[in-house]
Amino acid sequence: MTHNIIISGFGGQGILFASKQLAKSAMHEDLHVSWLPSYGPEMRGGACNCSVIISDEEIGSPLIPHPDILIVFNLPSFDKFESQVSAGGLLIVDSTLVNKKSERDDINVSYIPATGLAADNKLDGLANVIVLGHLLKKTGMFDYDSFLSFMVSSIPPAKAALIEKNTLALKIGYDYEG
Repeated sequence: MTHNIIISGFGGQGILFASKQLAKSAMHEDLHVSWLPSYGPEMRGGACNCSVIISDEEIGSPLIPHPDILIVFNLPSFDKFESQVSAGGLLIVDSTLVNKKSERDDINVSYIPATGLAADNKLDGLANVIVLGHLLKKTGMFDYDSFLSFMVSSIPPAKAALIEKNTLALKIGYDYEG
């Protein structure tokens, strides 16, 4: 079992946080992991993507020319990576920010209005966690409770107030039907 995942969007959308949660959960499950971030020099607003490989076998290269899972949080990411998704792969789109539909019929596509759901639930900045919940539901990649536990444990004590919000965001994404 190998998952080749690219998460992409603008800096400040939590791309690196989301990808770290996947990598951390995989490590807790004793899987092999590669985590390779790529971002521009801007603090926020620049292009940002992260490649995560999760495998039960050793990983030869951190590069992902054809992801089997692509998560996009903005239109430039959709335009750049959508054609690279492997046939039979999964594309998850934050449909609040990407108003384009895939025309491919050889991949599975899930549109989730993550940014809108975050705003509606006073969870601004947690669209990334909503999408992680949705990813768990769509793939069964990790046990929900285990993933939640690992994610919550990564929140520092100084930011303990975020535990409840992250927990809710993950559940909203997991429960989303769309």
